[in-house]
Amino acid sequence: MTSTFLPDKRSGGRAAALPPPVAGAGGGRARRRLLNWLTAMGFQLPALVLFGVLVLLPILFALYASFFRWGGFGMPSDYTGTDNFTRLFQDDVFLGDLWRCLLLVLLSLALQLPFALAMAVLLNQKIRGRAVYRMLFFAPYVLSEAITGVLFGMIFAPDQGLADHVLGAVGLEGLGGEWFSDPSTVMATLFLVMTWKYFGFHMMLYLAGLQSIPAELTEAAIVDGANAWQRFRHVTLPLLAPTLRISVFLSVIGSIQLFDLVWVVTAGGPDHHSETMAVTMFQYGFKRYQVGYASAISVAMFAISLVFALAYQRFVLRRDLAGATTNMRGDGA
Repeated sequence: MTSTFLPDKRSGGRAAALPPPVAGAGGGRARRRLLNWLTAMGFQLPALVLFGVLVLLPILFALYASFFRWGGFGMPSDYTGTDNFTRLFQDDVFLGDLWRCLLLVLLSLALQLPFALAMAVLLNQKIRGRAVYRMLFFAPYVLSEAITGVLFGMIFAPDQGLADHVLGAVGLEGLGGEWFSDPSTVMATLFLVMTWKYFGFHMMLYLAGLQSIPAELTEAAIVDGANAWQRFRHVTLPLLAPTLRISVFLSVIGSIQLFDLVWVVTAGGPDHHSETMAVTMFQYGFKRYQVGYASAISVAMFAISLVFALAYQRFVLRRDLAGATTNMRGDGA
């Protein structure tokens, strides 16, 4: 190995020897990168195995089973092609499930989330006992869906429930009735229960977003003469937009996949008027043993959720995700 000689100004132009390059330096960096990759994969491997076994394999098997007429015992063998999917769009119950899903989404976006936002703005003010109010409003979300369903099943029991007794006590007994057993009122009553159960979760999301807004911006708006509505419209709402977008996403996905609360309260009745796609899937899969058709329903639910998630990420969350990616790369502030 030869040394490299360069002129040295400090030695009057005499050549100075540079140290020879270290042999295998590039190979050492490659080995370190490989070691780092293997270490990272070693930590991720248990999670990847669990995700594959508990998520990917069931999805793939449900897709496979959806092409068979299968009762759930043994391996699927009666291949029917796309008959189960053709049956979906000829099934009045499933088409009704799609309509009820859309109805719940619209009601959530129009009523539940604005109510949660209003309560979050109110409880973000300096009012006495706001910590207690926050706890009380968030407490229903902590309860399980089973407990919530049993509780409201007793509250709205015909003629004997608390709701009918309260209405009777104030002279409005004519407004009471068969809350969950009347097709004309079951969805409205069910949405009332859903709002009581879930609005506290969205309220806490909004509270977290409101508390992250710098107080200096609001104070500057006050100095500029903005009233309360103008401050909310032009300062608070734009800065809260990322939280609102996440809340809308969670609300829509939750409405598409709603099952346990409906199953405990009404089991889809009366006469399918409160069924959701998940309830219909459960009915066919575990009550009628038509697992092939139930698998087709599950694939349809997955496809609807996936298409919505990808479209929402592409057109609504694009700016938020782009900002997060920029910050992770160190290109932004």
